[in-house]
Amino acid sequence: MRFLAPPTDLNVGGKIHGGAVMKWIDEAAYICAAGWSGRYCVTVYVGGIRFYQPIHAGDLVEIHAQLAYTGTTSMHIAVDVRASNPQKLRFTQTTHCIIIFVALDENGRPVPVPKWHPRTEQEKALEKYVVRLMELRKAIEAEMKPHLGEPSEDQPAAGREAGVQ
Repeated sequence: MRFLAPPTDLNVGGKIHGGAVMKWIDEAAYICAAGWSGRYCVTVYVGGIRFYQPIHAGDLVEIHAQLAYTGTTSMHIAVDVRASNPQKLRFTQTTHCIIIFVALDENGRPVPVPKWHPRTEQEKALEKYVVRLMELRKAIEAEMKPHLGEPSEDQPAAGREAGVQ
């Protein structure tokens, strides 16, 4: 995705609001997930979002979403956001995260997605990175479990599958 950062998304500090950047990340990752699976998809996890640099109103923003790993019903997508003054076109990384989507059937239940196989060395490194993050996330979730309530039955099936692989 490529667009100009709108002044309507400024925070009180005069920079683009982090929530707006998170929305853009979700939209770009959705396009990637829905394109891969051919299904409606929902976000089930956003991990390790890191804001490196601010984005200013009028900056040219590029969002790159790339499939990094597939589980049975889940797709792990690496998202990088870069921005530049449109007159200079020197892009800098502003944000990075891994976001997980699950493909759903017409009844809102998770369905299998096609398996993704990395081909290039860069793709293999990205998959290895995501697998390592999955291991770390399991430890974090175990640590958090005593502080979280149990999921309710009215929680969507994809949300209950938060431990996706």
